[in-house]
Amino acid sequence: MTSMRQVFVDTVEDVMRHDPRVAVVLAEISRDAFAPHERVINVGIREQAMVGVGAGLALSGLRPVVHTYAPFLVERPFEQIKLDFGHQDLGGVLVSIGGSYDDPVWGRTHQAPGDVALFDTLPGWTVRVPGHPAEVGPIVRDALERDDRVYLRLSLRENTAPHPVVEGFTEVRHGGRGVVVAVGPMLDTVLEATRDADVTVLYATTVRPFDAAGLQAAVGRAGRADVLLVEPYLEGTSAHLAAEALADVPHRLRSLGVRRDAELRAYGTAEDHDSAHDLDVPGVAAAVRRMFGHPAAAA
Repeated sequence: MTSMRQVFVDTVEDVMRHDPRVAVVLAEISRDAFAPHERVINVGIREQAMVGVGAGLALSGLRPVVHTYAPFLVERPFEQIKLDFGHQDLGGVLVSIGGSYDDPVWGRTHQAPGDVALFDTLPGWTVRVPGHPAEVGPIVRDALERDDRVYLRLSLRENTAPHPVVEGFTEVRHGGRGVVVAVGPMLDTVLEATRDADVTVLYATTVRPFDAAGLQAAVGRAGRADVLLVEPYLEGTSAHLAAEALADVPHRLRSLGVRRDAELRAYGTAEDHDSAHDLDVPGVAAAVRRMFGHPAAAA
């Protein structure tokens, strides 16, 4: 199957053929993925400059696509994102790869579970987290047609099947004991972990803006305001928004994600990291039982 990154590259190159606004800025990573082009700029291993150049292109009227691994795109040049794009109110598309720990062989330098949480400190960003390569093309095309600020988080982890790309949550399973929100590549794990649970499962590829109305509606249909968030990045990243959405409803809210209380210093595999953070099927299933009760209790 074609990877999310390759779909991203192919889609951007296709749009560049007819849209002279689109320009790509790289910092070595993916330099060989893009065909040579006057609007594909490689600044070398200078991530702060990469973001600054992208903002400069936006000032000149172009639609910049800035791309590299998540920690080099978000964490290292965060000041440039904050000032050059945010404070100047410029539009652009920032596209990361690597997720939270897609490539643990490279160590902590290539891991960025806190990326979406960092964007939460800045206003005006749309954040998209696809769960399948087939979802990437429509998301990229939409981002390139817009004029605002978009962060697109690509991953090597993916679901077995795509779902329609929408702005809000998509209900993929209905139940009556509460709601589980699965973000991007977490959907397959959540569906397997909740196979015997009477819960509604919502799927999200757009996490900012947060679909408060969709969550409220799902809670209303389920008839029970117990919500479990399962996100592939820092634990509790969307908890404050879910709590705001349910502020007028007595509710219980729990979060799963990359743990805040553990720094994993062994390289391992991505699956090892999933297990350590309770983001594998057994871990999510255990959280579902704690939150919603054992399936036998619902019978």
